[in-house]
Amino acid sequence: MSIAITTQIICFTILSLVILIGALGVVLLESIVYSAFLLGGVFMSVAGLYLLLNASFVAAAQVLVYVGAVNVLIIFAIMLVNKKEDLKPINDIKSRRIISTSICLTLLSLLIRVDLTNTWSLSSTQNSIGEESTIRIGEHLFSDYLLPFEVASVLLLMAMIGAIVLARRDVMSKDISTGLPVDQELIEKSSEPLLTNKN
Repeated sequence: MSIAITTQIICFTILSLVILIGALGVVLLESIVYSAFLLGGVFMSVAGLYLLLNASFVAAAQVLVYVGAVNVLIIFAIMLVNKKEDLKPINDIKSRRIISTSICLTLLSLLIRVDLTNTWSLSSTQNSIGEESTIRIGEHLFSDYLLPFEVASVLLLMAMIGAIVLARRDVMSKDISTGLPVDQELIEKSSEPLLTNKN
């Protein structure tokens, strides 16, 4: 076994452990802030797996889309929620845990069965999947899928504008469309911020 293969196996093992531990932390931790940061770590580890597969563009897209958009969106949602509400106790939580655990074990057994029953073989022909795949994806995005690409860009822009509008603190005193004064108490409610340090 060469040094390159050994290094790949070690990196794959480390990234897999980080993904498993981070995913468990996302599900089991009570603090949603810690769960959001662990979710970002899981996404980064998945991007590392893509790099091991020589898919650099997919890894970059993983970081930009999931870490730079989805994970940041979750953190923005946490910051926009100013009121911290106490969660009500869930009835029959033990039975729900048993059901969810059985479903997860069933899915895990199916994955193990698929892995053991199929024969996995490496391709003898070494195709260039790095730069060549990036060029092909770029050609398809700006030729065959140009309209969906632009629609997705507009949707992301609208979401960003909506987040900015929701996060604004200087609410106007008059409605732009009617010119009538706006009831500030309905817009700005005094509540304790979620991310504050209590002395």
